[in-house]
Amino acid sequence: MDAVRVTMLRELLADTPWLARTRGFGGALRGAARPGGLLLVGTEQEEPWHLAAHLSDEAAYADLPELSPVLVRHRVPAGAPPHLAVSLARLEQARRGETVFVVAPDTADAGLLERVHDARRTGATVLALEADDPELRGLAHEALTVRPDPTSPSFELVQHLVSAAAGEPLQPRRPRGGSLRDRLGRLVDQLSAPPPPIGW
Repeated sequence: MDAVRVTMLRELLADTPWLARTRGFGGALRGAARPGGLLLVGTEQEEPWHLAAHLSDEAAYADLPELSPVLVRHRVPAGAPPHLAVSLARLEQARRGETVFVVAPDTADAGLLERVHDARRTGATVLALEADDPELRGLAHEALTVRPDPTSPSFELVQHLVSAAAGEPLQPRRPRGGSLRDRLGRLVDQLSAPPPPIGW
């Protein structure tokens, strides 16, 4: 999803709590990440490929190398290139100053939870984007819960909002005008901005 679509999605969600939630979580991610120390892991059923790609794009576009993740995989196929050959053993080496970011659209298994718990105990920061997994949420320093709900954005869309928020410049935001004309003017300004380069 490019910058134009993210902007349109934000406009659609402007009157919901999701913008503040995803911006808060994206800010926490950006604040915790260090270059080479952002460990991104999914569940055994679902690897966060899309989020890894979008964070890499945000890292390049915003010149924030700390957002470029290390994708940690449950199963590494033979012959995988080095950047796609990082196994769960990497979580066992996580230390203070590193961040374990767990993306779980389904329930995290016991093995993953144990590794995340150990990483937290050795000083790593734990963030979780989860779909109502209380055990994982309990391990996280910061969590964003996306429950299945027809009135809420999907888990995939929230990932886009989080990655975009993590790459935003840290500056005060202009207050939102109440009129439709003000909102449309801001939307036109944002839509005319160039999209980030494609990477990963």
